[in-house]
Amino acid sequence: MLLDWGYVAIFALVGAGMVSLPLLIIWLISPRSDYPQKFETYESGVPTIGQAWSQFHVRYYLFSLVFVVFDVEIIYLYPWAVVARSLGAAAFWEMLVFLVILVLGLAYAWRRGALEWT
Repeated sequence: MLLDWGYVAIFALVGAGMVSLPLLIIWLISPRSDYPQKFETYESGVPTIGQAWSQFHVRYYLFSLVFVVFDVEIIYLYPWAVVARSLGAAAFWEMLVFLVILVLGLAYAWRRGALEWT
């Protein structure tokens, strides 16, 4: 039984080595330069003017989250549409339930004001 745990310990050590060895090699051979311009905020090719930290209203995040959720869920419609005829009536009703849940989620987000920009 002790031999079995030895195999586990060897496996764990080899696994840790396979993770840490490449990171160590990269750290050793990577170029380093600590000049002040490296730590300045730089975005889209335009130097910042004033304070770089600014707060955004939470509605922007809610809007983008709703967009991402619905965009990812719409991705499921394409493969279903490609094979819809071969799946039969049960798949049609399952997709209809999926779309009803999706529309209910959209109506909830709309009613809560997550889609308002003002």
